[in-house]
Amino acid sequence: MKKKLLAVALVAAMAASLMACGGGSSSTSSSAPAEGEATEAAAPAAASGEGIRLLNGKPEIHDQLMALAAKYKEETGKVVNIETIGGDTNASDELKKMYQADNMPDIFVIEANQAANWDGLLADLTGEAWTNDTDYELVDAKMGTIGFPYTVEATALAYNAEILEKAGVDPATLTSPAAWQAAVEKIDGMKADLGLTAVFGWCAEPANLGWSSGTHVFAQYLDAGLAQDDTTYIDMLNDGGKIDEARMTNFAAFIGMMNKYSDPDLLVDGTYDDQVAGFAAGKYAFVTQGNWINGAVIGSPDYTGWKMGFAPYAFEDGIDTIIAGPPSFWTVYSEGKVDDAKAFLQWVSDDSAQDILVNQANLISPFNDCKYTAADPFAESIMGYMAAGKTSGWHTMLKKDGLQNKTCQVFAEYAKGTLDQAQFVSTMAQVIASYYNQ
Repeated sequence: MKKKLLAVALVAAMAASLMACGGGSSSTSSSAPAEGEATEAAAPAAASGEGIRLLNGKPEIHDQLMALAAKYKEETGKVVNIETIGGDTNASDELKKMYQADNMPDIFVIEANQAANWDGLLADLTGEAWTNDTDYELVDAKMGTIGFPYTVEATALAYNAEILEKAGVDPATLTSPAAWQAAVEKIDGMKADLGLTAVFGWCAEPANLGWSSGTHVFAQYLDAGLAQDDTTYIDMLNDGGKIDEARMTNFAAFIGMMNKYSDPDLLVDGTYDDQVAGFAAGKYAFVTQGNWINGAVIGSPDYTGWKMGFAPYAFEDGIDTIIAGPPSFWTVYSEGKVDDAKAFLQWVSDDSAQDILVNQANLISPFNDCKYTAADPFAESIMGYMAAGKTSGWHTMLKKDGLQNKTCQVFAEYAKGTLDQAQFVSTMAQVIASYYNQ
């Protein structure tokens, strides 16, 4: 059975995803350049009316999308105008303005939890050939297939493969609490020889990294070990703020292990930059982030070229998945140039476009027949999980808006030692129920 991502009512903006994807330029607009023409982002400008318009929400790949549009024009003679939103400009807010001004692009970016905002305005892509070659299209029970996946991002416990190899720890074996405990104790006992400050670079400081603990780490409780389309625990959460106490207790025990073997200076008073810099410098064997840290790690003067990968938050026996999926999707405006937009998306799923997106933009492809591997140092690990069907969904993005600002405080108190394991569970249950029922 194919794994599908289910769109539900809009419950939250993916602020954490925006943080993860990094900053960038503000709104820019350009059409495909002629051969040999520079692809620098132009100043904001109205579209020429020729061809179709694509609104991109990842400014860091603007130039690569310009190259994509140029290749499409070269191969088909058709024009795609790339308009990029990013930096201080919120794509969702900009789309509302475009809609009110009757200036909608033909293809635009949304996050899974924003689908309901566009009910009746998105073309149904069901039956398009590319849907047979991916497990990550966005499917809505009412609207059909509405989202085209252009990349996959993942989060779990990122590891330094060189450190694990020196310690004699195989990350593939880390699929139970007992295996994790044994590995952590072994690495901790070798810290001096390995040059480590701590086993984990985990930060529960709520002001700087509340988006990480309250969204991405909390996501593991919701989805670790589940199939991509299994919504068991997010459904409970959205049903009045219910939790599974036994699962939360097991999760709390795992977080308690992380608290114990983390850098105390980072744990309660660190920043994202501290965490990533420490990982890049080889101070931590594991960090609680996703593959969006790759650029910062590679760009660090302390990085020496070691491989990276992901290990699951195996807080229960048999958990062997990482959370992976598209951070956002391209959708087709139902009142725009639908047929031309569909033709472009089909072309994007094929070889020449995938070559650009993977080899130039360093995106991880969501398409099964893609023959390219991104330069992203996490790509090999992520694609291994994808090929094995060992990915869980990003259902944390479907929780009630703002919940992460409450749950991150509970992680912080647990890290500081003001809550014990049982109190973490009871406080988390109380905080969540209170937030959903206020």
